[in-house]
Amino acid sequence: MRVVYLLALAGCLASPALARDRTGFKAIEARDYAAAEKVLLNERRIFPSRPELMINLGTVYARTGRLAEAEGLYRAALDAEAVEMALPDGALATSHDVARRGLRSLAPTTLAVR
Repeated sequence: MRVVYLLALAGCLASPALARDRTGFKAIEARDYAAAEKVLLNERRIFPSRPELMINLGTVYARTGRLAEAEGLYRAALDAEAVEMALPDGALATSHDVARRGLRSLAPTTLAVR
């Protein structure tokens, strides 16, 4: 209980200027995939089983052409316990739903030609 209280107090003392994006979202949104990857790899060293980090790193890998690595991370997020995530549009979804969408985005598109 004491640790939780101290951590909560530390959070109250931090100014907004010191807050940083630990999920890589801002860098991904800005298409700065190198910066996002750096943040996400550092965070995954500390929190290797957080599905939101797996999904965001999978997104970075997908957008930089590393599809096999992206697929592995999306599948790992499916194996992890589902958590509720806030999407960029403000909607909520489970990490499993988001990981499934990520996997579908990797699938090749088949076009019918006549």
